[in-house]
Amino acid sequence: MAEEAEGPLKRLLVPFILPEKCYDRFFVNLDLLDVPCLKILISKGLGLGIVAGSLLVKLPQVFKILGVKSAEGLSLQAVLLELMALTGTIVYSVANSFPFSSWGEALFLMLQTIAIGFLILHYRGHTMRGVALLGIYVLILLLLLSPLMPKAVVTLLQATNMPAIIMGRLLQVITNYKNGHTGHLSAVTVFLLFGGSLARIFTSIQETGDPLMAVTFIVSSICNGLIAFQLLYYWNVRIPHKWEKKDQ
Repeated sequence: MAEEAEGPLKRLLVPFILPEKCYDRFFVNLDLLDVPCLKILISKGLGLGIVAGSLLVKLPQVFKILGVKSAEGLSLQAVLLELMALTGTIVYSVANSFPFSSWGEALFLMLQTIAIGFLILHYRGHTMRGVALLGIYVLILLLLLSPLMPKAVVTLLQATNMPAIIMGRLLQVITNYKNGHTGHLSAVTVFLLFGGSLARIFTSIQETGDPLMAVTFIVSSICNGLIAFQLLYYWNVRIPHKWEKKDQ
């Protein structure tokens, strides 16, 4: 019976969750305290959890914009810079054949971020610019993922992630400060991004061993933390109506 059960369980876990040597240590040798294998298991679990959670991370922001029919308080420049950073992570990870569990959330966050960019332009009365943004971005992404793209260019794109993340988050921080409120930023989205970037520091070190990826997530965590702090600081501040702004 043990051998029969081992077959489907092993196929489920190896190699997607555990390498075969760790499977043997956990389920054959019953060595449940093997530290290196525990690190792999925790990293994979966190990574897959982050990827699964990323499917919903920015949807509260999307629904909030649609619900109020306004993107008040959201910086388009910050969204575009975040899109650039996510694109760099996707292209760099694919080029280096990193496991999907170590970067997959970037793909789903990218789809939600480009949707937010379109909605910002749409509710500012520039719908055709939003459509153009979608079309141009798809073409750029396909070009970057092309086998013809030099690896040096891909590495350079990933290296620009840090300044892009810093600039993008600081633009949102400055926008919040100038407005004296966080507008229609979604608290759920902000705190999920902060928690996800913190967890990614560990998983990127464990699964990729790439220092550039690890430093990127450290910087991202600090910047996301600033926006999370502002959201708490301005929690009870009422967003002024457009007619109130005109009177000021």
